[in-house]
Amino acid sequence: QVQLVESGGGLVQPGGSLRLSCAASGSIFSIDGMGWYRQAPGKQRELVAGITSGGTTKYGDSVKDRFTISRDNAKYTVYLQMNSLKPEDTAVYYCNANEPNTGMNYWGKGTLVTVSS
Repeated sequence: QVQLVESGGGLVQPGGSLRLSCAASGSIFSIDGMGWYRQAPGKQRELVAGITSGGTTKYGDSVKDRFTISRDNAKYTVYLQMNSLKPEDTAVYYCNANEPNTGMNYWGKGTLVTVSS
């Protein structure tokens, strides 16, 4: 089992920045990909950004050039630097980790990001 704990959410004005963190614990040696998803009220959960253990990244179209995902493999922690935030970025952000040997996907409880003036 893998546990994921997110932190760093909050209220920010449009154009501002936030940095989210997600720390993994438990059976962490089985983890490969980690990433962030978000879900806004009334909408489906969508990919924000993902990163493999080798550092390959991918981003959702709406956040490219504004958000940056990074990872500290020694700490099994993934970060999401969010710049130039927009009101439409308001959502609950969930950390995700996958375990290729078993096909398991793990989720954190989520952290709320609100972009509003």
